[in-house]
Amino acid sequence: MPTVPESTKTSLAQKLTARARAARPKLADLDVRYRGQFACVDGELADGEPVKLIRLRYGGSAGTWGFALCLAGTDKYEDTILPTGSFAGTPEEALDCACALYLTAPGVWARIHPR
Repeated sequence: MPTVPESTKTSLAQKLTARARAARPKLADLDVRYRGQFACVDGELADGEPVKLIRLRYGGSAGTWGFALCLAGTDKYEDTILPTGSFAGTPEEALDCACALYLTAPGVWARIHPR
């Protein structure tokens, strides 16, 4: 199980922050935490509300990561298929997928996974 190198941690945070600023105006900030081979990414909305988004699994490449969504209301991660049909992809693809689900129509997900 490879751990995430420091250089990859730096580039991952930069890539995700740049993508959020460019394409996700509802996100005011991102927080990336690391544990072993995983990077957990949470967002913060403009009103300060935290949103758990994704967990990325490092497999040895800074460009391709495994992808899991944080299930609303459960705070558990589940491996998920990206819109490309793959369980792995770029960090930006994973962020876009989660934001499309959770920030475009958040009421839908709250009804599916009530707290």
